[in-house]
Amino acid sequence: MNKTGRFIAALSLAAVTALIHAAPLPTGLGKIAAYAGTWKTQTGHFDTPYSKAGKDLATIKNDCWRSGDYYACHQYVNGDSKALLVFTYEAKSDSYTVYPIIAGGSAVQPGKLRIHGNIWTFPWEAQEKGKTTYFRVINIFTAVDTISYREEFSTDNLHWFPMAQGYEKKIH
Repeated sequence: MNKTGRFIAALSLAAVTALIHAAPLPTGLGKIAAYAGTWKTQTGHFDTPYSKAGKDLATIKNDCWRSGDYYACHQYVNGDSKALLVFTYEAKSDSYTVYPIIAGGSAVQPGKLRIHGNIWTFPWEAQEKGKTTYFRVINIFTAVDTISYREEFSTDNLHWFPMAQGYEKKIH
């Protein structure tokens, strides 16, 4: 085996060894830890019946901790306290509920979170004049420190239209 072949073999062995000894991926409520930290965000908004066109830059800090069967994140946007997000997990249905407690004391409206691999979807719906409009935010973890996301709406829960898209990069 030549020098290059030995180098590639050693590199492959190191990669396999690292995989064997790697810490297991978080499961259940532990997955929410991926949000902890400080993130720089860049968002482009589209002109729709539910959003206005524009661009937005922000710094989001998620001060997170776990206590028993709860995972909480105190969320700051550009240094201002905005919400306390409390997550719960139901193992039997592999589903999450998030309770956003908004600074200022508005009523808590629990929401859902679906996690499938690196895709996290927050769906909700709104009723107006007897019509239901569906909304969702989809976060795609393209790396442990990078999220590509989009916000969409639908009137039939089949055909989706973009309201915003952007990315987040973890800086701390």
